[in-house]
Amino acid sequence: MHRDLKPENFLYQGKDINSELKVIDFGLSKILSKNSKLQKMKTRAGTPYYISPEVLAGNYDQSCDMWSAGCILYILLCGYPPFYGDNNKEILTMVQKGKFDFDGEEWDNVSNDAKDLIKKLITPPERRLTAAEALQHRWIRTFNKQKTDTKLLAKLNINNMKSFQKSQKLKQVALKAIAVQSDPKDIQELKAIFKELDKNGDGCISFEELYKGLGKRQNSAELLEILKSADTD
Repeated sequence: MHRDLKPENFLYQGKDINSELKVIDFGLSKILSKNSKLQKMKTRAGTPYYISPEVLAGNYDQSCDMWSAGCILYILLCGYPPFYGDNNKEILTMVQKGKFDFDGEEWDNVSNDAKDLIKKLITPPERRLTAAEALQHRWIRTFNKQKTDTKLLAKLNINNMKSFQKSQKLKQVALKAIAVQSDPKDIQELKAIFKELDKNGDGCISFEELYKGLGKRQNSAELLEILKSADTD
């Protein structure tokens, strides 16, 4: 059970056109025994756009990954997420309601089979397809036969996706720098800086705390503007 499937956690191994696609970031994953009974998890883990309602309720199993897969498929086909809001609280409220639509013009050229697969993934766990069942869905089997379909991702959809991903860019760059270039000593230093900025100790850094902590540094105004444009909530 991965528990944090999202587009950012799928990377190509290299730049070759036939490069393998890899799943990364197993920090929240849970290994399940093949012989054990279906295990129920309680820990709330995941990312707002892709987390399932039962994870929020603290009673779920590995089918939560299939909800995330449905959200990823939705985004790949239209360029924006099925559940959205001005902040994480609003997004999670939408997730708990579980209601989404195919109303945008981006969906005009998407087949009913594709929409049907999404409906069978973004649905309560008792009706949700397993991974094996999803692979046997008519849209997947048809897509595999065709190999490629240039109409699936129209230019408009890709632009929407780029716009949606812009807010994630700074986060991605920062995480990559920490994961790839920093050694443990550097990370300890970053933790110390974070704690120093986080004056009220709530685990989050507000713009007021950033301003007080960085206000006198060189290029601080530019840095704060970049952070403000990247902050989604």
